[in-house]
Amino acid sequence: MELYEAVSPLDFRYYGGNEAVMKKLMPYVSEAGYVKYQAKVEVALVRTLAKHGICSHEIADEVERAVEEVTATEVYEEQSRIRHNIRSLVNVIKRKISPEAQPYIHLFATSADILDTATTLRFKDLTQEVILPDLIEFENRLIQLARNHAETVQIGRTHGQHAEPITFGYAIALYVSRIGNRIELIDQTSRNLRGQFSGAVGAFNGLALITDNPEQIEAELLSQLGLKASDTHTSTQCVEPEFITDLAYAITSTYTILANFADDMRHLYRTEIAEVGRKYDPQLVGSSTMPHKVNPEAFENVKSMWKAYMPRMITVLMDGILEHQRDLTNSASSRFLTELFTAFDYSIYRLNRALAEMDVKSERMQHNLESSANEIIAEPIYLLMAYYGLPDAYDYTRTLVAQAHQTKRSLVELLWEDETLQPFLEKLTDKQRQILHHPTKYIGASIQRTHATCDEWEERSKRVLNHSGNYTNS
Repeated sequence: MELYEAVSPLDFRYYGGNEAVMKKLMPYVSEAGYVKYQAKVEVALVRTLAKHGICSHEIADEVERAVEEVTATEVYEEQSRIRHNIRSLVNVIKRKISPEAQPYIHLFATSADILDTATTLRFKDLTQEVILPDLIEFENRLIQLARNHAETVQIGRTHGQHAEPITFGYAIALYVSRIGNRIELIDQTSRNLRGQFSGAVGAFNGLALITDNPEQIEAELLSQLGLKASDTHTSTQCVEPEFITDLAYAITSTYTILANFADDMRHLYRTEIAEVGRKYDPQLVGSSTMPHKVNPEAFENVKSMWKAYMPRMITVLMDGILEHQRDLTNSASSRFLTELFTAFDYSIYRLNRALAEMDVKSERMQHNLESSANEIIAEPIYLLMAYYGLPDAYDYTRTLVAQAHQTKRSLVELLWEDETLQPFLEKLTDKQRQILHHPTKYIGASIQRTHATCDEWEERSKRVLNHSGNYTNS
């Protein structure tokens, strides 16, 4: 099948349409990659059997060499004949090894032992080796953006209205913190993924035929793969579903933050706001009919992709319900989980590129702030007058605001002319006076908190990145 004959836009446009993204993700999210992971679990099984003297180490070496030659194509060709995926893999492996080695392929295993453990392993590898490094790269770009604009004053907005001043760096620092927390959650939940090797009903029925300590064999097999079983070595035929559900939630909740950030940025692109934009590139086209357009398409894309994949979390939760020890009601639906991870990483890629191209228009931020300077002074007036003892300071300030609207005069002018307020104004410190005279200085702790937030998450993200990729030894 040609790329553009594919049904899913994820394949032909976003994943398959971007060579760099596809090259990174393919070993983990493709079906060919999944078959490789299944074969890897089968090798770990034979290695464990050899360790316990059930077969020779030479047989284990032979099996390992053979699975290197296994392809998804031949497994699926076999599956079209016998209509069973794991037995197809077993048959393909057996054809590549000696008769002496054949009895030990899939011995004591059930399909879910292989499938669930392979799923766990590939999502753990995908998360630690691709998603977390990409997400931390984005976090570092946010940190740099926040530091660069820690003192760039911007009007804050609540309910879509001008509120009080902050700095653009502080607005970005909020996302630094939110994503930083999610980085740690993704790291934690990916490291807590579990595998299994416990047989058809999860009670070690087969292994108990040969040993009084079957859970030890399970632990040794999983240890080869850098995994653990559930804390009490319990399962049905399937791994307890909450482990993968936790990781899927961590990814989905992070995706929601990316969508929120993208939404904020695209609103700042608006012509009447124009506080951010994209560095001009004459090769790029914004509209098929309006040559002047420069659209926030990357941010729009991320929100749109999130809308398509966020609801997949519902399916993950539904896949946690299986009848008794197992049924196949999650067999088809769970196959689509890779798409959530793929779309998520693609969105990180889009945002990283968008930040590299971002043009922060500080002069527009100053212009927008000054357009409301006469009104935003109302809050510090009310707070300071109340602090120094004026009864009903809030209502008194509202009266001043109404007077400013009626007379078209500055609120600051009316403040200093008001005789009732003079005794309270005399108590102001120099810093407080400066703020009332220059409302654009009313930015609170924006600068300090921006740098403190960046310092905190720069260090914590670095710790995650430093052990990402070598988790199998942790």
